[in-house]
Amino acid sequence: MQQGGGSEAEVTWEDQQNINKFGRLNNRFHELDDEVKIAKETNENLEDASNELILTDEEVVRFQIGEVFAHVPKEEVETRIEQMKEASSKNLEKLEEEKDSVLAQMSELKKILYGKFGDSINLEED
Repeated sequence: MQQGGGSEAEVTWEDQQNINKFGRLNNRFHELDDEVKIAKETNENLEDASNELILTDEEVVRFQIGEVFAHVPKEEVETRIEQMKEASSKNLEKLEEEKDSVLAQMSELKKILYGKFGDSINLEED
């Protein structure tokens, strides 16, 4: 007679590989989540800079290049900011696509692992 009410499923090498893969994907998901937040913040900052540039009357503005501010013509700064916004938006799209891909893989692994282990395994975050 079995006690404890739960059935213990044997963990095979393949199951362990799936559990490990889920853990790696979960870590990558959190890294991507942080990177997406940073990319969104960068996009907002570039948009703010672009708006401030529209409001200025000066023909030459200070533009930060690395750790140095240089006096650069307003038109060139507008062009650079637009290029930076495009690059940042593309990066954000790429990060969100990778995040969606990781979530899909995690969902598949959850189905497999919960199918075999049921309540014996917890893949949810608290």
